[in-house]
Amino acid sequence: MLKRIFSYILPINILKKKSAFSKSLEVTWANGELVLDSANTNYSYGSLQRILRKGLQIIGFSKIVEMEHILVLGVAGGSVIKTLANEIKFEGKITGVEIDSSVIALANEYFQLNEIQNLKIVIDDAFEFVLKTKERYDLIIIDIFQDTMMPNFLFEEFFINRIGFLLKEKGFILFNTMCLKESDNIRNEKYVSAFNKKEFVVRKIPRVEQHNELIIVEKTKNPN
Repeated sequence: MLKRIFSYILPINILKKKSAFSKSLEVTWANGELVLDSANTNYSYGSLQRILRKGLQIIGFSKIVEMEHILVLGVAGGSVIKTLANEIKFEGKITGVEIDSSVIALANEYFQLNEIQNLKIVIDDAFEFVLKTKERYDLIIIDIFQDTMMPNFLFEEFFINRIGFLLKEKGFILFNTMCLKESDNIRNEKYVSAFNKKEFVVRKIPRVEQHNELIIVEKTKNPN
């Protein structure tokens, strides 16, 4: 309790470890709440939870609560899953895909992610998972970082087309991106233009929490 109180003055680190995929994973008390960070950015809770919550709010909590199956690519500490379960009261299926089992262990120990009954965690590479899955999803949340870096495959045409294919009609993609330099802005513009305008409506929510840009994609109809 004292650590939580003092964290309003100064962040208090309670755990720091390395994993196979992250140079550093840190659990910290900050402003009265536990957060999960990498060496240079917030991974879960704190600012990241606010970013993704804003995206969900734009899509509409009332729409989300009626959905059947949500896919989360990049779970980390599970803050967006906690928003879905605890705030939106989503009771459908949630599939969370995370490549780093060490992160999931921390999420279970410090953030009680394993207490969410309608959640299935899959330890897998996101690219490999979307190739293999036969499910279709109402909402696909993409939040994949290695520290401040985003894997190139997220922006490649094949992956974009595959994600669009897995999305149900009237479904949404919520994609959290980080823009640190001008080339990142250009990259995001290309991403937006890659979606067929006859099938998808795409909008950007720029500069959420300084460096993050949300991209929201709605699938208006399936191709004939």
